[in-house]
Amino acid sequence: MAKLFESIGKLGLALAVGGGVVNSALFNVDAGHRAVIFDRFRGVQDAVVGEGTHFLIPWVQKPVIFDCRSRPRNVPVITGSKDLQNVNITLRILFRPVTTQLPRIFTSIGEDYDERVLPSITTEVLKAVVARFDAGELITQRELVSRQVSEDLTERASTFGLILDDVSLTHLTFGKEFTEAVEMKQVAQQEAERARFVVEKAEQQKQAAIISAEGDSQAALLIANSLMEAGDGLVELRKLEAAEDIAFQLSRSRNVTYLPPGQGTLLQLPQ
Repeated sequence: MAKLFESIGKLGLALAVGGGVVNSALFNVDAGHRAVIFDRFRGVQDAVVGEGTHFLIPWVQKPVIFDCRSRPRNVPVITGSKDLQNVNITLRILFRPVTTQLPRIFTSIGEDYDERVLPSITTEVLKAVVARFDAGELITQRELVSRQVSEDLTERASTFGLILDDVSLTHLTFGKEFTEAVEMKQVAQQEAERARFVVEKAEQQKQAAIISAEGDSQAALLIANSLMEAGDGLVELRKLEAAEDIAFQLSRSRNVTYLPPGQGTLLQLPQ
């Protein structure tokens, strides 16, 4: 019985050791990832391992896993425009490595290739592109600026084995001095528009006064001509019309009493 337990113990120990060796000789590569094998004797292997479960030599080979899916990264940059204005730009990049160049990336740059490459080349390209435009053109021609940045940055990243799926300008602001200058310019334009409106209004009032004066002059001339032709008859007619109008207005007032000629009062008031 003792020998049986001893045999079972040895068998269990052998299975445990064998299972440990087999487990250490297997590694998994998840979906969207690739692996590069580092051999302690031969260095980094040229072959790129795809998705799935694979074998390696324990304690001799080590897998280095890379994420080959597109990943976003925001890179803020402070640079200067053509007219020497400070510009704050944030660039959003979707990047991924070229799978066939993973051994070279791992050997020459390292696993943190995005930290080492993207900030430097993004700053370099943005400074070169933004320097071609002044502050006003950066606003009015933003699409052109974004396209040139995307083309130059894609070409620059390809030399490091990176693919840029999308490059876009997500943030664009200027320095405090330029912002204040723009605000002052807008205020000056508003004041100029207001002054022009006042001038146009005064000119219109002037034209109205001239037309009114010309009308009064024409009316006076017509009256004078009428007086010369009709004599005092026109004046008497105007007096009668004025008296008729006054009588009509007085007849509508309750505080006015009409007394016929020759009669003193309607009521005998005490003395």
